[in-house]
Amino acid sequence: MSKILLEALNIKKNYGDDLLFSFDNLRIYQGNKIGIIGMNGSGKSTLLNILAGEDDDFSGNIRRYSGISFIHQLGSDEKSGEQRLLKMFSVPDEIHSGGEEMRLKIANAFSENNPVLFADEPNTNLDYDGISLLTTILKKVETLLLISHDINLLDTLCTHIIEIDSGKLNFFEGNYSEYKIQKDSEYQRSWDEYEKYSAEKAHLNQAISERKQKSKSLNKTPKRMGNSEARLHKRSTTERAAKLSSAAKNMQTRIEKLEVKDKPFESASVKMDFSLISPLENKVVISGENLNFSYKNKEIFNDASFQVINGDKIAIIGNNGTGKTTLLNEIFNKNEAVYAVPKVKIGYFKQNLSLLDEKKTVLENLMSMSVQNENTARTILARLLIRRDEVFKKVSILSGGERVKLSLAMLLCSDANVLFLDEVTNYLDIISMNALVELIIEYRGTVLFVSHDKNFTEKIANKIFIIKDKKIEIFNGGFDEFNEKNHKKMTEI
Repeated sequence: MSKILLEALNIKKNYGDDLLFSFDNLRIYQGNKIGIIGMNGSGKSTLLNILAGEDDDFSGNIRRYSGISFIHQLGSDEKSGEQRLLKMFSVPDEIHSGGEEMRLKIANAFSENNPVLFADEPNTNLDYDGISLLTTILKKVETLLLISHDINLLDTLCTHIIEIDSGKLNFFEGNYSEYKIQKDSEYQRSWDEYEKYSAEKAHLNQAISERKQKSKSLNKTPKRMGNSEARLHKRSTTERAAKLSSAAKNMQTRIEKLEVKDKPFESASVKMDFSLISPLENKVVISGENLNFSYKNKEIFNDASFQVINGDKIAIIGNNGTGKTTLLNEIFNKNEAVYAVPKVKIGYFKQNLSLLDEKKTVLENLMSMSVQNENTARTILARLLIRRDEVFKKVSILSGGERVKLSLAMLLCSDANVLFLDEVTNYLDIISMNALVELIIEYRGTVLFVSHDKNFTEKIANKIFIIKDKKIEIFNGGFDEFNEKNHKKMTEI
């Protein structure tokens, strides 16, 4: 039997007065590769911090029988890793980008050589070379706890899945795809049970209504009936009415004893009024000619050129430090080499989430930019899994993923007709990311985005900008076509 490396007993974690999660027992055995999934704000990072001993604000017991290395999603690291690993992950002398920072964190963690590795979104901001290298090296880790929204990473690496849902930990055998099959089966079963419950309740309510209606009709004494006949009729009617009333009460009791089945969640449909965003009429809406840019004596672009066609959904790809975010910034900041037609209104999702006002509620932030009505705006929030009273939360208490979803909803509800999305999927849970894909596909404006998420890029992009050798190469086609054309898999780009 495999050796237990960590044991957590009777764990309970609160966030203020609210329960974040609780569970009785979690054991990590040697050889386990566990993917941790759940909606934004469910407590995934908090769970890892508790297990690693970096959060002691909880009740319960943790027993650790092994050293733990930790790749954190947030924060920054000093260089402490082995030179061999720093070189392997191409960590530069000076860190300038989020991708370079993540490479440093990975190199530092692997340098510790502990038997257990915790990794919280370790592919955040990594380019495709970095993701490929990370995947290869994580395959060699014997015991792993991984938080990731990258389905390919979860499928490739994981032997178990822990889902945090409504304050509980649910355990599944297999990788993400196998977990998804089990969840889909549970969802279908929930629908079957709900429909059976609804049908039975409706049948009983109909029977009760019919008996009450029949009871009312019994009270009418027929015309031309003598007194003695009327008395007999009344006695008979009273007896029959009592029986009908008793039957109705029995049926009501049966309804009350039915096990209530809640209706499974369905995504709300949204009908946006796209006329409010001033649709562009030009074929070419943004173009660049002879674009040059340098940063701290490092040349990023040299006579680069490009065209953005109205309605395009363009993925910008390239290695860390080649200028993906820089390209978005230079367009947005109106570099003299860039031309945008006068009607262009850019909505820019930046990694620093600078759109948000911490002092206002979710709904106040959303409506401050919205040209859509409140019902449409709240439906978009609901599609991104911010629902009901959650819209009245102050931004200051939102998780990173919830802030991302609010920022996205603000852009989608604004009058922007061109969206710039810079690593928009970094902090999103898988369900929210799938919802975002649907919303972006429905969006009728033009989209330029930087993302290292394969599924997101494959589903959204109809054109690729490849930043390479200080130029911008353009591929007219989707990401699958691009990979096939270049005879490479996505993780090798």
